[in-house]
Amino acid sequence: MDKYKKLVSNTVIFAIGTFSSKLLVFLLMPLYTRVLTESDYGVVDLLMQTGNLLLPLVSLGINNAIIRFGLDKSSDSREVFTGGLATLASGYAVFLVAYPLLRWALSLAGSAAITDNIGLIYLFVLLSTTRSLFASFVRSQERVRLFAIDGVLSTAYTIFFNVLFLVVFKWGITGYMLAVVCADALSSLFLFLTARLYRFIRLDKLRWSQLSPMLRYCIPMIPTTVFWWIINVSDRFIVTAMLGESANGLLATSYKIPTMITLVSGIFIDAWQMSAISEGRSRSRARFFSKVFSSYQSLIFVAASGLILFTKFITYIMVSSKFYPSWEYVPFLIMATSFSCLVSFSGSIYMVEKKSVHLLLTTMCGALVNIVLNFTLIPIYGVNGATFATFISYALVFLLRAVNAHKYIPIQWDTPRLLLNTVILLAQSLILIYSPNFWIVYESLLCLGMIALNFKGLWDTAMRLLNRANRRQPKHLAQSRRIR
Repeated sequence: MDKYKKLVSNTVIFAIGTFSSKLLVFLLMPLYTRVLTESDYGVVDLLMQTGNLLLPLVSLGINNAIIRFGLDKSSDSREVFTGGLATLASGYAVFLVAYPLLRWALSLAGSAAITDNIGLIYLFVLLSTTRSLFASFVRSQERVRLFAIDGVLSTAYTIFFNVLFLVVFKWGITGYMLAVVCADALSSLFLFLTARLYRFIRLDKLRWSQLSPMLRYCIPMIPTTVFWWIINVSDRFIVTAMLGESANGLLATSYKIPTMITLVSGIFIDAWQMSAISEGRSRSRARFFSKVFSSYQSLIFVAASGLILFTKFITYIMVSSKFYPSWEYVPFLIMATSFSCLVSFSGSIYMVEKKSVHLLLTTMCGALVNIVLNFTLIPIYGVNGATFATFISYALVFLLRAVNAHKYIPIQWDTPRLLLNTVILLAQSLILIYSPNFWIVYESLLCLGMIALNFKGLWDTAMRLLNRANRRQPKHLAQSRRIR
């Protein structure tokens, strides 16, 4: 299959599964903001983010290796899967032994709500790492349709358990966490039985010769993931400490609208990683990467511009009135999320080249800048000091990767258009935050400018894909279409 056509095909399939799970964020936001108080929502956000921080530490980031080595045709799938399970089991055993230490560390954070729910964090980590490992292996086997079906079912599970636990039983914070845990448990069971993953569990295939390169690849990603957590989440804890749990509840709510961009990006990146690895060391890969990035940045920036334009309206529709002020913190988070998407694309170069140490170093720089800016800007500008710090951190990481990764794959980043796209987004963000008279007119004009600037790239890509599809049709069909 043509590499562009395969990329589009996989993107569409991933969209089916990913769209439903990402859409879940918006379907449930009205429920969360009506059932939970600002303080409760701030607490569940901290619980979830604490669990997300622990995930790569417990699993040793083995999911990254599962995808990378599972897609490698020279690897034995049974060795890869068995090694992944053994790594996860060992990590969770250590995690159990470390219970007293973790409880002590969480108590130092000063939030009794987190310490009181540590059992739920343990359940969340167990089921989330298991589901991620199973889903990653299914992807590595290129069973993208099964991956998509699981995404749809997982969405249904989560909605059911949220309604049951939050609306019917009224369990509050506990119900929120249990809904996630139960959905992950059913999803893990579905993948294990449907994909017959038990066929790949072979203890005699647990070989250090296979596990060693997997660990060398994924272990540097553990601090990388931690540094990403710092960039994404440290502001929640700092805002909670400086401004209170209610302020963090508004900040956590404001993250939901930028998730729409992550939705668009995540669907593509899942398929892109497979295409990037499959491309190997092809002579044309630099051109392939450059063309795909050109279209990718156009899509991301146009989506971001549209979201900023409609931020107030979307917030009004999605959340209850007590959470409506969160719209003010959305614009800079949209900019941050846009650059996080570009960072993910540039990271695929290191993934192809198995240069995970470079992922670590670039992310570490962004995390350090993020912490400094959070402590500097939050006391002055409040919550928006944190959102701006997040944007600067992502922009820095992308800049470092764009420069460094060029020596591995000489991608043309289309710098002038990239800079102009960024300036337009920054102007839109400032106009929305300060909302001067006729702000909607200025926002609309800037959004139209963004569309005009990026239209050609999107149109050329669509035509290229359409022409490739027509060339691959049987000759008599193409002729019949021309006749009509």
